[in-house]
Amino acid sequence: MNFTDAKQRFSDRVADYVRYRPGYPLALIDLLRAECGLRPDQVIADVGSGTGLLSRLFLDNGNRVFGVEPNEEMRQAGEEYLAAYDQFSSVSGSSEATALPEASVDFITAAQAFHWFEPVATRLEFLRILKPHGWVIVIWNDRRISETAFGRAYEDLLVRYGTDYARVKEAYPETQDMKDFFGEENFQRRELPNFQDFDFDGLAGRLRSSSYAPKENHANYAPMMAALRELFDANQKIGRVRMDYTTQMYFGQLDANRKSA
Repeated sequence: MNFTDAKQRFSDRVADYVRYRPGYPLALIDLLRAECGLRPDQVIADVGSGTGLLSRLFLDNGNRVFGVEPNEEMRQAGEEYLAAYDQFSSVSGSSEATALPEASVDFITAAQAFHWFEPVATRLEFLRILKPHGWVIVIWNDRRISETAFGRAYEDLLVRYGTDYARVKEAYPETQDMKDFFGEENFQRRELPNFQDFDFDGLAGRLRSSSYAPKENHANYAPMMAALRELFDANQKIGRVRMDYTTQMYFGQLDANRKSA
């Protein structure tokens, strides 16, 4: 994975990302209250904050949130989305260089972003900005592929027409990646249900928002959209299809005595 290129992959997909990407279940906040002692007076660094989907959950909980995002277009979209929140600050930075002060945050979150991070430099930066006993929360939405005919057919479509779908999919973090990052016993894993409900335009927007979806000038674009139309028509009920996810959560505290991932 080229980590520099990764920071620009969504520049021309922001509009679709804002409208059609899944958010995160509110139960996530309840889980963090119970497991990590999350309180409204604590400070959050949402690293790779994108358009602000996760940041909003913490802002609604009363937290001060710094949204750290390297991609200018995504960062501006997040600023617009969260403009009504006085507790939100937008920061031009990355996981490896957040531009935040030392020991300044209680929680670091990374939603749908960890696979784009360079892990060794990121771990050092997280240790720098976390307060003592601070928490790191890694979150992403996994499509539930095999449970429905729609889920299986959508996966087949991505494999067939995606520009580099297999490479991006392989980069998604696994349990071993979390062990390497947190330490063998330093984290816990939880799962929460999540879903989106789409008409055809929404489903098309969801597909276009993916970094591996071909753009309109690509040879795969027209056949991909034709295949998506067929897929939708075969699976829709009252003009809608449901995309199911599992929201994966890994959370733990970094060992300051272990300096490398």
